[in-house]
Amino acid sequence: MINKTNKNPRLAAFIGGLILLLAVSVFGQNQSKPNAKILLIPLDDRPPCLQFPVRMGAIGDAEIVTPPRELLGRFTEFGKPAEIIAWVKKQNLQSFDAAIVSVDMLAYGGLVAMRVHETDDAAAMQRLAVAREIRSLAPKLKIYASSVIMRLAPTGTVVNESYRENLAKWAEISVDEMQKAQTEKLEKSIPAAALADYKAARLRDLKINRASIELVKDKIFDYLILSQDDAKPKGIHVADRENLIEEIRRLNLSEKVAVQPGADEVSMLLLSRALTDKYTYRPKIKAIYSSEQIADRVMPYEDRPLRQTVSFHIKAAGATEVGNEADADILFYVFASRFEVGKANKFAQEIYNRFYQIPANCKETLKSLCMPRKPFIVADIDPKGDVQGADAAFTEQLKSKALFAVISGYASWNTAGNTIGTALPHGVLYNLSAHRLRLNPKNVSKARGREIYQFSNRVEQAQTWFLLNRLLDDYVYHTLVRPEAIKFAKAKEWNVFRFNDEQTKAVEEFSSPKVEEKAWQNLNRINTAGSSTMVCDKLKTFDFSLPWGRTFEAEIDFQLVCRNL
Repeated sequence: MINKTNKNPRLAAFIGGLILLLAVSVFGQNQSKPNAKILLIPLDDRPPCLQFPVRMGAIGDAEIVTPPRELLGRFTEFGKPAEIIAWVKKQNLQSFDAAIVSVDMLAYGGLVAMRVHETDDAAAMQRLAVAREIRSLAPKLKIYASSVIMRLAPTGTVVNESYRENLAKWAEISVDEMQKAQTEKLEKSIPAAALADYKAARLRDLKINRASIELVKDKIFDYLILSQDDAKPKGIHVADRENLIEEIRRLNLSEKVAVQPGADEVSMLLLSRALTDKYTYRPKIKAIYSSEQIADRVMPYEDRPLRQTVSFHIKAAGATEVGNEADADILFYVFASRFEVGKANKFAQEIYNRFYQIPANCKETLKSLCMPRKPFIVADIDPKGDVQGADAAFTEQLKSKALFAVISGYASWNTAGNTIGTALPHGVLYNLSAHRLRLNPKNVSKARGREIYQFSNRVEQAQTWFLLNRLLDDYVYHTLVRPEAIKFAKAKEWNVFRFNDEQTKAVEEFSSPKVEEKAWQNLNRINTAGSSTMVCDKLKTFDFSLPWGRTFEAEIDFQLVCRNL
């Protein structure tokens, strides 16, 4: 149980003396509704595309409304654009503050669908035209969109298993005249029909990328992210990307169209931008790296240096990057040094010292009144791309120093872009809610006090849920349990990239109790007394699943039990 007498409040650290005026607790009574409502058409049904933005929206005090999950497809079963469009048209679009739209779900049926040429160019264009209908039905609705630039490798399937890597290598080197002989050799190893389909999909996707830019020019989309899916510094994608950038410059749309690494995390970045736009909140963020040298390296599955990826994501999230720490509203710690001995403890200590340091000129009896306590976000990045989860040493240092009790945003999964694009909007939205709570409590009516109180509790409960989910998913599952699950599956000679339903259930039953048993221990590291009004210290339900029948991603869900202090 969390000790409420030793509180290290998150919200209180950033609100600066806010007093919630209520003599009688209202927690447990009918809660007021979130203050924003956002329509989300996700990239697909995986947790980062669907579960994360829905839960993160609650941190920003927003209700996220999505199409029924059965319309979004599952892995190689594509989503249903026609039915999604019909669902959208039935919504009261004028009741939403904003819409976040995956062009790839609308045009093809999701990320996996956009990598093959099953949907022809004309059909994709026709489906995308619904964006113009949305604008005509809701002229004042802010529409934030994303369109993926196709990655080098096709999605791994049983059909392409024998030539998939060769096709990815062909896509990387075929533009290099010096690699002509190797390119020809690779082409002979790839079925002609498969290569033709790959090329056709790339050309169609580029047309849709361009059409998305045109929708910005025509003021249908208010903001667009063209996100580069898994890639490398060289390859067939580079010319596509540079041509798109030139088109954006020609149309003078550089402030409304971003081209950056990533894919799965983009809806979260757009969610952050939508809410910071709504509340005119523009936090200044200073990035602090565990290694300046590593910050200049290109991370696995990306085509830009880490430092550039961070800058792109800060801007996309609706924030402003600053170079001077003194000018920053939020500090963003980027840890990418897990293979340097002693660096985990050193960087965690640096975070601790910056947050808890007491200025030498502090004359207050209560030293806490002098603490700078700038909000901070942490991204734990795998610089080799072979773990896809949190670094054990660094995570344990953050836990032992009680930093999860005061952290604003955190993530550590898969690529650098995925991690950054989760941690940043998480922290920005949490501080947006804290910003909205910074007010003078004098002359606040009882009704207004109740509303503020309920808002504070909603946000703090959502924050606790998301932090625990990150620890259970990024650390407990990916770092600790997933290697055991893979070993369990391989011992049975199962393909860990493609389980059948029976195998999926068996691996879920193996993994679930191992993750759940760590839940309370990690919850105990998250001080939920940020608002000094409530604490969440138990789980009512717990569910663990492998949504795409592979160990690569887990969906972890639970219900927190919260109570008044």
